[in-house]
Amino acid sequence: MPGWDYSDHGYYFITLTTKNRECNLGKIVKKGDNASVILSEFGKIMDAEWIKSFQIRNELIMDTYIIMPNHLHAIVIIDDLHVEAHDGTSLPSSISQSKNQQFLRKRKSISSCISSFKSAINSKIDDYIDENNLNIPKYNRKNHFFEPNYYDHITRDEIEYNYITQYIINNPIQWEMDPLKNGDKNSIME
Repeated sequence: MPGWDYSDHGYYFITLTTKNRECNLGKIVKKGDNASVILSEFGKIMDAEWIKSFQIRNELIMDTYIIMPNHLHAIVIIDDLHVEAHDGTSLPSSISQSKNQQFLRKRKSISSCISSFKSAINSKIDDYIDENNLNIPKYNRKNHFFEPNYYDHITRDEIEYNYITQYIINNPIQWEMDPLKNGDKNSIME
């Protein structure tokens, strides 16, 4: 959102997709009316790194998330309500940032977290490829594991939060109709 400080307190709905939507994180297994995700080795690496991201960042709280065959949906909470203004008063950090300010990746922000997470995934999966002598290309700056961008949405109220939470939880059941499976780049959540 233009002018929003993504290091500001809030609940953020995040979606990361693998490059070309390759289903290399796992598979969906349906049993009757239920469905679950069985993670591949790459998916297990991603899960461990996602959890680790929140262990090393005090300002972030991990809420609901799911790793699907080719994407991650998550709600990430930033628990940093205020920054100190120049006069010593406390203002929400989104107000203290100029709307015309050039984009910079701020420490303790969503973009900083996602960037570090993506980098860690590239390294860990490359290590896995080496350790298991896999005959597949390694991931690096020229061959990314993820699409370069990610989807984010600032959750505005409890009703929206509950809707997004249910969307994440029910994602395996909806896999056959999932816009990320079916290639609709413009629709993350309807």
